[in-house]
Amino acid sequence: MNARRWTAGLLAAVAAGTVLAGCSSGGSGEKSCTSDGLTVTCAEDQRSKTPTMSGELLTGGQYDISQTRGQVVVVNFWGSWCAPCRAEADDLEATYQATKASGVTFLGVNVQDSKDKAIAFEQGRVTYPSIFDPASRQALNFDIPPNSTPATAVLDRDGRIAVVIRRAVTQDELQPIVERIAAEKPAPN
Repeated sequence: MNARRWTAGLLAAVAAGTVLAGCSSGGSGEKSCTSDGLTVTCAEDQRSKTPTMSGELLTGGQYDISQTRGQVVVVNFWGSWCAPCRAEADDLEATYQATKASGVTFLGVNVQDSKDKAIAFEQGRVTYPSIFDPASRQALNFDIPPNSTPATAVLDRDGRIAVVIRRAVTQDELQPIVERIAAEKPAPN
């Protein structure tokens, strides 16, 4: 096995372990997170806090995820070079349109790309903002290695990671997840 393939496999294994580390078994022995290897879903009491995320938007200006507290945030990591990203873009936009009235917002994070290609990719596909992250720093903050693009994280209203999906999504799959998280009550202050 060559070094590049071995490193990519190691990064994917570490990332999956890191997401799961925030989800542990409760005292009763019940699992509070489930995983099928590509999707991790954590119970409300076992969700890890969202890492800090801020950066330059593709359209200009700055974004800071801390300003979205109280909203459900769907964060999608994508690249214009990624065929599955192109395939899921319409489903992401449709889910955004169907759920935004429920206090849901979407954020794209463009990784390993040129700004011109990223802007061209978004035109006519999505209406929600995207951070330009050519070095994949934001993705790595979320434990999303560059070789697992596309990936989508759903954050609850308290800014905790509820679900991570490490593959392309469809509206039929994503919308019920987003609606379920949006229906949860925020933790009392």
